[in-house]
Amino acid sequence: MTQTASSTDPKVLVQRLLAPIADDMKAVDDYIRAELASDVSRMHEISEYITSAGGKRMRPALLILISRALGYKGDLCCYLGATIELLHTATLMHDDVVDESNLRRGRPTANARWGNGAAVLVGDFLYTRSFQMMVRAGNLRVMQALADAANRLSEGEVVQMVNAHDPSVDETRYFRVIERKTACLFEAGARMAAAIAECSKEQEEAVAQYALALGNAFQIADDILDYTGVAADIGKNLGADLREGKMTLPLIYTRELTTPEGRALIDEAVRKGDGPFDKITKLVVDCGALDRCSLRAEAELERGRQALAKLPPSIFNESLLELLSFTVRRDR
Repeated sequence: MTQTASSTDPKVLVQRLLAPIADDMKAVDDYIRAELASDVSRMHEISEYITSAGGKRMRPALLILISRALGYKGDLCCYLGATIELLHTATLMHDDVVDESNLRRGRPTANARWGNGAAVLVGDFLYTRSFQMMVRAGNLRVMQALADAANRLSEGEVVQMVNAHDPSVDETRYFRVIERKTACLFEAGARMAAAIAECSKEQEEAVAQYALALGNAFQIADDILDYTGVAADIGKNLGADLREGKMTLPLIYTRELTTPEGRALIDEAVRKGDGPFDKITKLVVDCGALDRCSLRAEAELERGRQALAKLPPSIFNESLLELLSFTVRRDR
């Protein structure tokens, strides 16, 4: 595997990255469909709608690639991949309600289509189903990793709410949020993989550090796309973070680099959740904030590469390395 994640079509690239675990990923989808069974028709309808929205299944893929890279040969990683994906999907549904979002992955959100009440309750169904699956797996270390992540995800949502509409949020506070809202579930997948692979403590810490770095870089890239992407491609409305009063890394760096007038424009827009998005986007691009964000993401990627160096060479390790590059070079 020698190509780099650069100009290839994203769908083709993902297929190539995940080729070593293609059968495993199909098993994940099979498990998800089986676990969505419910005699409540609306519950089943909404669950199917959300889980079929075309997500990249990054968390299951990460869990499976790491477990295979650690030498695990069994099938439990596929079941656990479905478990972590259902938990992730539940958190997205709850986030969309809290953020009043109406678009995700290019489609109306569940709350936009069926209302907040139905979205919250189906999110609860997926959340609790993932915990039922976790218990069935019967591995205490797996349970600990996923339960810890679920708790930290909730903390992250609250911290983000506290930070909302506060233009004084700095880089330290930003990472405090994304490590809880994004990276911690990546880390959980890595620790779940380590648990079933029964690897050494050193290897477990290495894959955990890799996953945290990947999660941080993934979120930075996502925040960059809010200023450079095309709504139809990235599956959400551009400027959504600004309208929700979120101080993401591009805005944080722009406040540090721009003029006092530009800083005042950003501060007012963040406080009100409204403002001249085009002007602010121009400020973000012109001052070099996005380049600085890319450098910060690259630092996370290097941390991930160093962690992976502690694992033995394999096709799965190669995919994990390429996944780092794909994460920050994707355009959607």
